[in-house]
Amino acid sequence: MAITSTPALFISILLSLVLISSAQSCSKYTFPGNQAFNSCIDLPFLEANLHWNYIPSTRTVRIAYRAKQTSTGWIAWAINPNGAGMVGSQALVAFHNSNGSLTAYPTPITSYTTSMRPGALSFHVSNISATYADNQMTIFAVLGPLQNGTAVNHVWQAGNSVINDIPSSHATTGPNIQSMGTLNFLSG
Repeated sequence: MAITSTPALFISILLSLVLISSAQSCSKYTFPGNQAFNSCIDLPFLEANLHWNYIPSTRTVRIAYRAKQTSTGWIAWAINPNGAGMVGSQALVAFHNSNGSLTAYPTPITSYTTSMRPGALSFHVSNISATYADNQMTIFAVLGPLQNGTAVNHVWQAGNSVINDIPSSHATTGPNIQSMGTLNFLSG
């Protein structure tokens, strides 16, 4: 019995190694335009990565949030300064709008039925922009000063469609409801 299961086990291990090696680690990613980030994390859900530079003297963080996405979908990354999860998070969202250009803006998430319209966050956001290439959308921004220190609750998300230049609801099962965690901008 062990002999007949060995080829199946070998194939399973081989396929796992191929999948792991084909996924690009955040530490090996090169941004265009000589943009460099000192720290990054491969997020466990939604094929996403977060890159950052924390500047202690100003308590600001420069981020690049990258996620696999189609040209008709949207991505978002957020800090929740008051707890875990989506409600209360302060989000950055990006998508292609109806004229085809890429749009990125901040939006506070106040409920599970939030509108995802542009709005002010509880911390300052500057230099927000987005890019789309090779089925990956990236949001760039500078956040802060951060009032609650360097350890944050964060949430990331993706949805399949945008209607009237507003992101539609994301799936409420699987990876979409698991995409949250804690992060310390001093680590990495």
